[in-house]
Amino acid sequence: MNALVNTLINDEAGFIVSAELVLIGSIAVLAMVVGLSEVAININHELEDVASAFGAMNQSFKANGMSGHGGQNSGSSHGDQSDFCDGKGISSVSPNGGEQ
Repeated sequence: MNALVNTLINDEAGFIVSAELVLIGSIAVLAMVVGLSEVAININHELEDVASAFGAMNQSFKANGMSGHGGQNSGSSHGDQSDFCDGKGISSVSPNGGEQ
């Protein structure tokens, strides 16, 4: 039994291969962390662009009134104003053609 234990302790045939695998694995993990970090940053930038596009969308509307057959509607309208969260440097055009 002692001879088997001494043989296993003195056996270094796989040491170089395992050290190389640890080094390659460490480099691969670091590369994946950096790559995924860049992907997360770029996804965040794209979502900011989408949010700016939604913020710049003009939601003004105007519906004219109608009457007839004993009923009438006076109509409705809403003028979209710029909010604090709307994209800076992005302008929207109102339905009447004027810029807000």
